[in-house]
Amino acid sequence: MRKLVFIFFLFSLIPTLHAQTANPLDSAWIRDNYIKKEIMVPMRDGTKLFTSVYMPKDNSEAHPILMNRTPYSCAPYGENNYRAFWDSHWRYYMRRNYIIVIQDVRGRWMSEGEFEDVRPFNPNKKDKEFDEASDTYDAIDWLVKNLPSNNKKVGIFGISYPGFYSTIAACSNHPSLVAVSPQAPVTDWFMGDDFHHNGAFFQMDGFSFYSSFGKPRPKPTSVGSPGFQFPTRDAYKFYLEAGSTKELARLIGDSIKFWHEMYKHPNYDDWWKARNIRNFVNNIPSHTATLVVGGLFDAEDCFGAWRTYEAIEKKAKNNNRIVMGPWYHGQWSRGDGSQLGNVKFGSNTSAHYQNEIEMPFFMHHLEGKANIDDLAEATIFFTGENKWRNFNQWPAANVQMTPMYLQNNGKLSWSKPAEAKSFSEYVSDPMKPVPYTEDVHFNRTIAYMTDDQRFANRRTDVLSFQTDVLTEDVTLAGTVIADLLTSISTTDADFVVKVIDVFPSDFRYPGESMQQGRQGVSSYPMGDYQMLVRGEVMRGRFRNSFENPTAFKPNAVERVKFELPDVAHTFKKGHRIMIQIQSSWFPLVDRNPQQFINIYEADAKDYIKSKIQIWHDGKNASNIVLPVLK
Repeated sequence: MRKLVFIFFLFSLIPTLHAQTANPLDSAWIRDNYIKKEIMVPMRDGTKLFTSVYMPKDNSEAHPILMNRTPYSCAPYGENNYRAFWDSHWRYYMRRNYIIVIQDVRGRWMSEGEFEDVRPFNPNKKDKEFDEASDTYDAIDWLVKNLPSNNKKVGIFGISYPGFYSTIAACSNHPSLVAVSPQAPVTDWFMGDDFHHNGAFFQMDGFSFYSSFGKPRPKPTSVGSPGFQFPTRDAYKFYLEAGSTKELARLIGDSIKFWHEMYKHPNYDDWWKARNIRNFVNNIPSHTATLVVGGLFDAEDCFGAWRTYEAIEKKAKNNNRIVMGPWYHGQWSRGDGSQLGNVKFGSNTSAHYQNEIEMPFFMHHLEGKANIDDLAEATIFFTGENKWRNFNQWPAANVQMTPMYLQNNGKLSWSKPAEAKSFSEYVSDPMKPVPYTEDVHFNRTIAYMTDDQRFANRRTDVLSFQTDVLTEDVTLAGTVIADLLTSISTTDADFVVKVIDVFPSDFRYPGESMQQGRQGVSSYPMGDYQMLVRGEVMRGRFRNSFENPTAFKPNAVERVKFELPDVAHTFKKGHRIMIQIQSSWFPLVDRNPQQFINIYEADAKDYIKSKIQIWHDGKNASNIVLPVLK
């Protein structure tokens, strides 16, 4: 299974897939106290789904069922081969004698049927019509009626793609499904998760993942497909030399169905909207509680966690909560969550989440044994100050949306500029795109979400605006809005906006020496560190409508306004706030040809330079609207 997906999506899995002996006591206890069964569970249309069931041998009382539905395999296969629950926080539930169920979704691995990516939810199913919600319903119904010693209460959780299956499971309306936790859930592959952000194609993740995951599986199998054989380990070089997004389609081959379907839908049409689960969360019943979980620095599904919670809150009438910690994709389920890249968070945030939030949530709903009255509506970790805060709503009631204006000479302030005519400019060259990180990498890094941005600040095709040294703390708690007034020399361009925390020159973490490089001491210079707090891209053609893109009129001033995913960060006194603006983020995001053409059909010759002007005067006052917590 580890050979199936590249590293960025390995974090999607509930770890770990293969038996290990890193924790021999837990391993021995689980094998002594659990028995594994492999069952083909029938669906309403006759299709059978492969399901691994781990049953406690202790039948002195009825046990709850905790379930994970996944496209990533419930391996290892064979009733004598146990998943390595002892190396993950699953073991805590097993110590409580939960019945653990892992199921291959329809059409994946050992399950029958045909797989469909983010299969659309059908709210009006008839007879034997099915979707992922009905498959969940049928699976739960079979389990509670056939597994001995279960208490008729079921919980479901999953990370990333299994997070999507968790959200749609909540829409199944099975009476036994009382608790669901979508974690880093795939939510909207056009607007903000995995494949696209604001319509801009995240080619690096998409290509490396789908070249393997998307290969057809004609019949049930326990063997994964090999991925694309890259000719170089330098991702920047590979994607630049590929020449175009059109050429990537040729390289990935004709067998990857979803890839080619995606190319046929360059705009936010009904095909995409049917795959946006936010449109259907009104079907979540009141008896199913939801706990949405995500990472502030999740490079794949940060958008999904924030926006899934928001949609459930607006459309459903159930008990709904959110937890966001300082994590990369799935870090809350492994590791200690005390650091990402060069940035430290001061505590074991993952253990706090597991022991104080997730476990009590499921114990309360599945066992009736934990009091969660103290579990807040929103439990959010604030980086910068490195502490948890609780809110009775999100965004917090005392957030004030406050514009911070770009100024001449790279200044940034709360005051609107007064100049009659003022702008900053750069030339965006698709042949020399701005890299998303300073180093040479093959796999997309997880740490780029907090990376030092000094390398970008040195480029002539990146604009930087920063405040004076802050005289008091500034805390952001909510969605950031970029409101740019721009003129470009071509008919299209991308706009990447980054919110950055500039550390003081003498900054160092407690316990670190100014004499860097000794054993046990961080060797990275944190003085003047430019920490990426949040970055996002906007494909300019969608500035007025994602459904109906429009060309720019060359050299005319136009507004490009878009949202960045929510921020929970305190800029400490003595730091600075910086905003960077650029028009490429490579190879993370595909290059924009900077012409108003179908990018999926563009040839290498179609990529041209564009002069980008960002205006900052009294009439055209570009600004970044910050959610300031008062």
